[in-house]
Amino acid sequence: MEYYAGLDVSLKETAICVVDAKGTIVAEGAVPSDPESILDWLGRQPFHISRAGLEIGGVSRWLREGLRAGGLNAICIDPRKLRALTKIMPIKTDRNDARSIAAAMRVGWYSEVHIKSKPSQVMQMLLTNRKTLLDKQIDMDNVIRGTLRVFGIKVSGRITHGSFESRVREALTAAPQLMDLIEPLLVARTALREQFMVLHRQLIKAVRADEACLRLMSIPGVGVLVAATFRTVIDDPARFRRSRDVGAHLGMTPRKYASGETDRNGRISKMGDASARAVLYQAGLAVLTRSQKWSKLRAWGINIAKRRGLRRAVCAVARKIAVLMHSLWKNGST
Repeated sequence: MEYYAGLDVSLKETAICVVDAKGTIVAEGAVPSDPESILDWLGRQPFHISRAGLEIGGVSRWLREGLRAGGLNAICIDPRKLRALTKIMPIKTDRNDARSIAAAMRVGWYSEVHIKSKPSQVMQMLLTNRKTLLDKQIDMDNVIRGTLRVFGIKVSGRITHGSFESRVREALTAAPQLMDLIEPLLVARTALREQFMVLHRQLIKAVRADEACLRLMSIPGVGVLVAATFRTVIDDPARFRRSRDVGAHLGMTPRKYASGETDRNGRISKMGDASARAVLYQAGLAVLTRSQKWSKLRAWGINIAKRRGLRRAVCAVARKIAVLMHSLWKNGST
């Protein structure tokens, strides 16, 4: 008889449930969240585990790698499909979640999540940390603007990141008593800016050394950030049989509702990676509004904008760019 395990992982402890082929619970327990403890607990059970499932999360990739190295067929699953099963439970606990995961592994009602390669994971963390520093710098800018606005000093309009500090200091000449209040914020902002540039230079260096990113950047509107983000999110172009499937994977195709005589398309689904969708939208906007060079892609987008409006056209061009990027990456052309 085959046995299936469900692992509900938290930072400190993992709840484990094992069921047989009939769905009967044969073992339950809780162990520390590390591969050695989980393998030791399962190894003391008098049966062999055919499949073990755990939801994708912060430590799931590390746990999966360790469990597979120990001979366990561990699978990271998409929590969105499992959510419909756990929603009907009147009481939500780690123990009940482990039971739900074990049941899903038994009947096959799950979607396996693609685990990215180590280089892609490193690039993803680089992009995430770079964006974090940029967001904090923008937050600091807004705090400084808001503080000065209380005293009637307006630092408004389009100001570049480099000239922001000089503009603030110039504005403070009219109210030198506020310098002690603003100076610590300017120092913190400078430190954030400097460390952001450190990570930004690392990103540029990594993209220049990546052949796939260089090919992707031959597409109109695609720069360092778009190429690196797409490269990281897709990881392996062979995952998709058709290039047009990438648009749906990134949530850039319409939702659909069909029931009886009702059949309608909605807004884009917004499934998948939000960061990739955001940079692709920026790329589409750049093609339509900032690019001065003619291309078939730009002409196609402008025709859509005339019929359906700019926002729909930008989204359509963004999806087209994603499909084109995958196609070029897969066939090795520019």
